[in-house]
Amino acid sequence: MLLYITLGLLVHLVFFASIFDIYFTSPLVHGMTPQSTPLPPPAKRLVLFVADGLRADKLYELDEDGNSRAPFVRNVIMNEGSWGISHTRVPTESRPGHVAMIAGFYEDVSAVAKGWKENPVEFDSLLNETRYTWSWGSPDILTMFAKGIDTNGHAHRPSSREYSDNIKLVDKEVKEIESTVKNFYGNDGKTAFIFTADHGMTDWGSHGAGHPLETCTPFIAWGAGIRLPQKVSAQKFDDSYLQEWKLENWKRQDINQGIIPVDILNTSDHFKAESMFTNAVQILEQFKVKMTQKKEATLSFLFTPFKSLSDTKQANILRKARYYIKQKKYDEAVSLCRQLINLALRGLSYYHTYDRFFLAFSVVLGFVGWTSYVSLLIIKSHRNLMRGVSTEVKNPSRLLPCTFVATGVFVTFFLLIQACPWTYYIYCLLPLPIWYAVLREIPVIQGFVTLLSTYPPRRLLGNLLLFILGVEVLVLSFFYRYMLTAGLVAFAAWPFITPLWTRAKSISLSWIFFCLLLAVFPLMPVVGRKPDIFLVVGAGLLVLLLSLFVVTSVIKRKDSFINEELVLHLLQMLGTMFSMCIVYGTHNSLLKKQGLPLLNQIASWIILASSFVVPLLSPPVVFDRLFSILLSSMSTYLLLSTGYEALFPLVLSCLMFIWIHMEQETLQQSASCKQKVSAIQFTCNSDVAQCRDLYLDDIRRAFFLVFFLVTAFFGTGNIASVNSFDPSSVYCFLTVFSPFKMGALIMWKILIPFVLVMCAFEAVQLTTQLSSKSLFLMVINISDIMALHFFFLIKDYGSWLDIGTSISHYVIVMSMTIFMVFLNCLAQMLTTKKLSLCGRPKTHVI
Repeated sequence: MLLYITLGLLVHLVFFASIFDIYFTSPLVHGMTPQSTPLPPPAKRLVLFVADGLRADKLYELDEDGNSRAPFVRNVIMNEGSWGISHTRVPTESRPGHVAMIAGFYEDVSAVAKGWKENPVEFDSLLNETRYTWSWGSPDILTMFAKGIDTNGHAHRPSSREYSDNIKLVDKEVKEIESTVKNFYGNDGKTAFIFTADHGMTDWGSHGAGHPLETCTPFIAWGAGIRLPQKVSAQKFDDSYLQEWKLENWKRQDINQGIIPVDILNTSDHFKAESMFTNAVQILEQFKVKMTQKKEATLSFLFTPFKSLSDTKQANILRKARYYIKQKKYDEAVSLCRQLINLALRGLSYYHTYDRFFLAFSVVLGFVGWTSYVSLLIIKSHRNLMRGVSTEVKNPSRLLPCTFVATGVFVTFFLLIQACPWTYYIYCLLPLPIWYAVLREIPVIQGFVTLLSTYPPRRLLGNLLLFILGVEVLVLSFFYRYMLTAGLVAFAAWPFITPLWTRAKSISLSWIFFCLLLAVFPLMPVVGRKPDIFLVVGAGLLVLLLSLFVVTSVIKRKDSFINEELVLHLLQMLGTMFSMCIVYGTHNSLLKKQGLPLLNQIASWIILASSFVVPLLSPPVVFDRLFSILLSSMSTYLLLSTGYEALFPLVLSCLMFIWIHMEQETLQQSASCKQKVSAIQFTCNSDVAQCRDLYLDDIRRAFFLVFFLVTAFFGTGNIASVNSFDPSSVYCFLTVFSPFKMGALIMWKILIPFVLVMCAFEAVQLTTQLSSKSLFLMVINISDIMALHFFFLIKDYGSWLDIGTSISHYVIVMSMTIFMVFLNCLAQMLTTKKLSLCGRPKTHVI
């Protein structure tokens, strides 16, 4: 088993890393000939103002009295320059925003492997091309940087008075700097000014994702070479900002990446045409370099050029554009240059993705082979699935290994003569040993196919379609949370199509109730929007109510372990009460701007630390241990909650308790040695594959686990998006910005529902008397099928929101596979280990 886990982790790490070679290699090109416009520029210098975290709407809109928060900037819009919205992309953070502004491209997609703080390749920038640059601001970003707005937005939210006052202060400073610069250069009229922001901010004070409030930033330009305001009677945009900001009569000109915004320039038409021509030639140079690089690394008879932009067509367009400029047909020249830019960008994308199909085919081949191999391992480990399979040992044929060795040599030689990167060898050669291991088991495959042929075709097809439908629901739930609701409603109907409804009606009713109750959460808004501390306190009260019921049942029991168990439950109830008081007290203190009370902070960290240890003091009986884990987890979860999500682990855990009972009931007719759930101890957790073999219903159990894990992940919001992160959820622990501590606390909050599900699944394995190895392998297979689905949905185009979402979906499913081992080990530690405060641990005898 250990060998399989190691090999499985290595294989999945290769599959995971492959997306960075297939989809996220750097598109940047080096080695082009620099281009410049032959005409003198209208400005000698540029002053660039960047306000950190400034939203476009908060700058442009009028306050409740009808006055502008930035009177100087408003005056520039109406009397001196051009304005619009600049659309930044995910990640909406400071450094990527500045890369886009000063280098002319959005954050390199290959930077997803390193994080946005570091670009994986060098690039040219506006600062490199200037003779002198004077800058101040953030130490890791060399540009003029008006700090303060972002900090106030995080601390007080963009709708706060502090955020508005900071905008007024920045507006005043911009006015003073403009006056100083003009006076220093003797008002020579050769200075251009630009005021913008690196990113915006959500209403709840976060940024990093792709919400319009984060991506829409202001852009105001004035001074030398900038067109004066243009009065218009009507403008058409997809949004309603113009009317809201009372700027519908001043022409708005939004900014796009990579193309010169000639419409805001106050220059001659000749200068605009020459600038566009230079812009087109520069991008065409990138296309030529990229094509040459790919042509040199590909065998001549396999190379397929980009047909839409042949050498002849390039020459014709450039010659025609130059002719239009000479004939003073400047508009036609600008239009032709834009056409050339679009073609060159398409060509760059074509050569950038030239090897994608080849690499993707190799990875998919490995995915399918691995899934087949895991399925064969499951089949071979159960006797009832091996009926009809010959057990005679035959001399293996040498043809199969020789064929795979010859194929491997051919693939290696093919990659070698093309000077491919070393990672290509891994992606292309990995499927060979996997498929060799599969094809060695031909007798097993034949016997299993023979066994399937004995089943009624309609039943077999129906089960297959039901499995495919279930996987599709899981995949769609990553895009539409309400699909989880649909799945949970379907789960609620499970007792009606089985004997459970007649055999265990009370348990079935409980199952239906909690399935429908849990189905409400995916329909709720994503957490973090509007904090509601009263819901958090209400969740704590429900936990205390449930605890009182359990304590009452403990008191009624007359065994020797009652005293220690009762004291432990009372201590955990006390911890829940402390958590409620801390949450309420901290919330009121922050509202009064008195900060986080030190006593509350210390108590919060103590509760967090104790949540890892206290469950280990409880008896290892299934429900006693699971309830202790729930109480400790809820004490911590309450401290990290800001609204209705505090109820989520409680409802999820109740459903998990019922699930254990339901699975036990399903064995009523198939298992003669069925144990009482109250008599099962986690210390008895051993591989009991000899008790029974694998049945079709076990696939359902594995699917239930995957579905509950996905529900735990997306039940209260799409945490795959950075947008769901709410800094206020960690305010009981710290209020000073500390990304590592905050990230660790948020990760533990995310893991708590996972841990609850995995601990319940440990109990399910005991009650169903099935090998944990077989269930684990089935879960891995379901996750891999989902991962293969998301592999085809990965994007490297569009906004960074689209790109980031597609990556996060694949990463989540792959992580579900990779970290299943970690979660399983953590759940086993929490369920099977027993600590004793004094003396020898007592034994709980039923």
